[in-house]
Amino acid sequence: MEYRDFGNTGLKVSALGFGAGHIGDGNADPRSVEKLLNTVLDLGINFIDTARAYGSSEQNIGKYLAHRRSEFILSTKVGYNDHWHPDWSYDTVMANIDDALKLMRTDYLDLVHLHSCGRDVLERGDAIASLEKARDQGKVKTVAYSGENDALAYAIDSKRFASLQTSVNFCDQRGITNYLPAAKAAGMGVIAKRPIANAPWKHSNPPVGHYSEEYWHRWKKMNPDPHGLPWDELALRFTVFTAGVDTAILGTSSAVNLQKGIEAHEKGPLPAGLYEYLTDVFKKCDNGWAGLI
Repeated sequence: MEYRDFGNTGLKVSALGFGAGHIGDGNADPRSVEKLLNTVLDLGINFIDTARAYGSSEQNIGKYLAHRRSEFILSTKVGYNDHWHPDWSYDTVMANIDDALKLMRTDYLDLVHLHSCGRDVLERGDAIASLEKARDQGKVKTVAYSGENDALAYAIDSKRFASLQTSVNFCDQRGITNYLPAAKAAGMGVIAKRPIANAPWKHSNPPVGHYSEEYWHRWKKMNPDPHGLPWDELALRFTVFTAGVDTAILGTSSAVNLQKGIEAHEKGPLPAGLYEYLTDVFKKCDNGWAGLI
């Protein structure tokens, strides 16, 4: 596994991270979840990303990985679903952080993101101030933002965040030129989400209502030639080796898919001509394709 500097944070992150959304399913077999999470670490992946919104994900991480806390960098996302305070308030952010610490059985969180809130929330400032207070208290190591488009641009320009998480894949490329260079110039760590574009090739017809629906339509319009590569390999190598990406979080409930992701990474960057071909196709087909929140 390749490990990269995570901006100027001093952290070293695996080029492939684990997106822990799938393990939040309340119907998942506990033994399978435990095995998967430990397999993540055994494979050399040291970055785990979760969120308050991911069901029982935070709880499962605490239950099955607390004994290995020193082996991984822990990232979560907050800002909502507190019974006592409104979403995106100072108190809600702080309460979410305290809940995450308890659920994941840890004394600190390496990264905490505001989870896709709008620019208006960032401009108001109290949610950011809450993260900064938690950092000053030692609960949070890195103040971060997860989001897209205008709000993401504001987060970068504000100089109050040390890390960002945003969509980067061959169907979602605007951020590659619009935001990543500015983020890296500011010394920010960069997490790429949706690295395989939610696998639109798995659907023969429009997956209406499915999280891959928008990318399916983009993929169909682009109609790219994979040049003989499996789609998942092509997509992952595109994202992992895009300039400015420090880690790409692969969300899966399958250890087999994790292993395939590692094998794809080990093949290195796509040939320069193929990467440029995919960026050209995106530019020609782009019809207001902003970053997908």
